[in-house]
Amino acid sequence: MKTLIQNDWQDVLKDQFEQEYYHKLHNFLKEEYETQTIYPNMYNIFQAFQWTSYADAKVVILGQDPYHEPHQAIGCSFAVEPGVRVPPSLKNIYKELESDEGCTPVNHGYLKAWADQGVLLLNSVLTVRKGQAYSHRGKGWEQLTDYAISALSKKGGIVFILWGNAAKSKSSLIDQSKNTIISSPHPSPLSAYHGFFGTKPFSRTNEALLSYNERVINWQLPTVVDEMEE
Repeated sequence: MKTLIQNDWQDVLKDQFEQEYYHKLHNFLKEEYETQTIYPNMYNIFQAFQWTSYADAKVVILGQDPYHEPHQAIGCSFAVEPGVRVPPSLKNIYKELESDEGCTPVNHGYLKAWADQGVLLLNSVLTVRKGQAYSHRGKGWEQLTDYAISALSKKGGIVFILWGNAAKSKSSLIDQSKNTIISSPHPSPLSAYHGFFGTKPFSRTNEALLSYNERVINWQLPTVVDEMEE
């Protein structure tokens, strides 16, 4: 399993990679990848960190765990590979984005353009068994990602977008005196009409970034995307 991250996250997280819980997680995942179908590809487990360095991160969109159907998960919350049908939750995100910022919805779910601007697309659990949502819950990933969230909170000036109860449960890790939390129900079809639509998370994020003297995010995604980078 690939553990090295080719940017400053490696230094931020390196002590965690030496902890007993992480060694247990590593051994668990080694067996899982050998005996089960696991998403994402093992080389993309840390893709969210790879795409958005610690130094560049200024927004976190926190998800629960990877998509658990074939060809979807790429190691970044809510994002899918180019050419894959846009999942229902992401469609609702696009609807809110159009209402909030006037951005034209695109027919893909490849969100690297956001990551390139400092949006960390982080799941709290980084792997999953095929067809079994949240199947790797409680195996150690939460300890690692909680540490990453806390590290970003200490840096300050970060906007944390928390959709749904699983994400909102992480609010206690965030120092709200120097960061911003934007939370609402999850954008899934089951809950989007119960408080997600109309919350304007994208314009509120940019307002917060301006207050931190940071450049705002251009939320409009390109209509055409290149194939996924390893």
